[in-house]
Amino acid sequence: MAIRVCVAGATGWTGSAVTGAILASSDFQLVSAVARRQVGADIGEALDLKRANVPIVASLEEALAVPTDVLIDYTTPEVVKDHILAALDKGVRVVVGTSGLTASDYSDIEQRAQARRLGVIAAGNFSITAALAKHFSLIAAQYLPSWEIIDYASAAKIDAPSGTTRELAEELATISQNHLEVALEQTHGLKEARGANIDGTQVHSIRLPSYVIAFETIFGLPDERLSIRHDAGSGAQPYVSGTLLATRKVLEVNGLVRGLDRLLFP
Repeated sequence: MAIRVCVAGATGWTGSAVTGAILASSDFQLVSAVARRQVGADIGEALDLKRANVPIVASLEEALAVPTDVLIDYTTPEVVKDHILAALDKGVRVVVGTSGLTASDYSDIEQRAQARRLGVIAAGNFSITAALAKHFSLIAAQYLPSWEIIDYASAAKIDAPSGTTRELAEELATISQNHLEVALEQTHGLKEARGANIDGTQVHSIRLPSYVIAFETIFGLPDERLSIRHDAGSGAQPYVSGTLLATRKVLEVNGLVRGLDRLLFP
């Protein structure tokens, strides 16, 4: 049977690409679509595709009135946590592509998912190549003692750091303790210039026009340096295949899985 899917953020940059792929696939059935724009319009026609007979609705509550297996969320940091918890309370599993959630948020989500015996798969980046860059960084941290992360995005991105780099920094802390030659409290001048400290990793977020999304983990040793960098293009297509993979896998998951790399490298 086709997996019944609701997409929240269905007309957004990534959400629209994911929605189009779901409509084109026999593995999935789009049963509802949530968006702030074009409410009442057919989602297929709103995306310049053939008519889908699925009207856009304004709220997740209205969308989940239809029997649903999986919610895919590509919305905003302000609403995503409420969406996840509401879906779990309705018995719906969740795939989360929205960034901006903190470790504390994920702790709450994990507890709710465990209590409901349902799965949530969340990734700061559903690109396969980004997952590889994260995986390689976690391997390097086993052997190299010092690193920092640079997080690049467009000037319009409202959350900092990105979900990708927050996720990476938190997981690096589970591998090894990052070594800082000069402790942050001993910094002369503005400590903020050293970036945000996330579980021991300094993360520097750049927000400027001409960037799309990129991140770079830099490992340093005396007389040598290793950089592991991922750059995304101007389209959302790289995130589609990873999102659909997670939508299939979440039916087998109980609790929270963070990171597409956890699906690729169990």
